[in-house]
Amino acid sequence: QVQLVESGGGLVQAGGSLRLSCAASGGTFRSYAMGWFRQAPGKEREFVARIVGSGGIRYYSESVKGRFTIFRDNAKNTVGLQMNSLKPEDTAVYYCAADLSPSGSRYNPSGYNYWGQGTQVTVSS
Repeated sequence: QVQLVESGGGLVQAGGSLRLSCAASGGTFRSYAMGWFRQAPGKEREFVARIVGSGGIRYYSESVKGRFTIFRDNAKNTVGLQMNSLKPEDTAVYYCAADLSPSGSRYNPSGYNYWGQGTQVTVSS
């Protein structure tokens, strides 16, 4: 059983920055990949970024590539998402997720086993 708790959301103006954090407990943190997803009102949950257990490989959606950075600290069992140059279209609830099954899809929510409760990010124009 893995528990995930996000923090760091809030309201920011377009062009600003926010850093999200997700604290994990349970399991062996360094052994599983972590991802960030987001869901805007009326839309499906979409992939944002993913980082493998060692932290050595990262994946990003095209919409955030070059603006967002995913990172992890295996000593502290945390994963973060640094979001720069934020746009109003980045407004959504952001979720961190744990992938304990390497054979699953890295870009689809169904490929992840555990989820946090989400944190709201609102970008004003």
